[in-house]
Amino acid sequence: MKDIEHGSFQGTSWSKEGSGSPVILVHGLGINRQMWQWQIESLSPNFSVIYYDLLGHGESVNPEIPCQLSQFSSQLLTLMDGLNLECCALVGFSLGGLIVQEFALNHPEKVNTLVLLNTAHGRTKSERKEVLSRVQQAEEHGPASTAEAALERWFSTEFSAKNPEIMDKIRSWIKANDKYIYPKIYRLLAECDESLKDSISDIRCPTLVMTGEDDRGNSPEMSQRMAALIPNARAEIIPGLRHMGLVENPEAFNSRIVSFFQEVFR
Repeated sequence: MKDIEHGSFQGTSWSKEGSGSPVILVHGLGINRQMWQWQIESLSPNFSVIYYDLLGHGESVNPEIPCQLSQFSSQLLTLMDGLNLECCALVGFSLGGLIVQEFALNHPEKVNTLVLLNTAHGRTKSERKEVLSRVQQAEEHGPASTAEAALERWFSTEFSAKNPEIMDKIRSWIKANDKYIYPKIYRLLAECDESLKDSISDIRCPTLVMTGEDDRGNSPEMSQRMAALIPNARAEIIPGLRHMGLVENPEAFNSRIVSFFQEVFR
């Protein structure tokens, strides 16, 4: 039986598995820490893996309004302090990727390596307008109204058809979001890449940037631009996958992440 530790610290619910160098996993908008269930088995044999619910998600408390990226960065700092972690590796998915960039810029001494998964960077006006239209939908009709279109963007048609239980699980996560808080955090996701795009060249730790070849909103071009801006970074594009490639084909992501960590920590 796996040894899983659970806890809550100053409003943040977290879990921990495995032993070794600490790795913190930061999930994306509208889901929760359970999204990492497809990664834990690959990471926990060699690392102490900590995964937690962002403010306004899962079992964690809601953020203050207006939502700011700094609140989520502070949440991560508070969690690290509560777990007595001086330094760790950070893996951020989507909104989580933006949060860990902000954290690495503000607390470089606490981050030894970064992995940015399916993360937006420097959206064009038309790209931002498209995301903001979904924010408006969430404001007017609630989280559930965004679920089906999200699943279409996140997964290939073939995978969705063959895995209805996974679709139901993720659909339920989206629908469980607070109808008032969710659009506020969605707006943050839509806008906060703009404030980071010119500063990420100050990130100095080894960084792996990955996305799916068919992730239109967090495109290969965005990942390649980030890898070009961050001095010690490289990009890897995974063929045939959309936004939730780390669920659709976990091994494609997990093997590259583990290999990258082994490189950095050897």
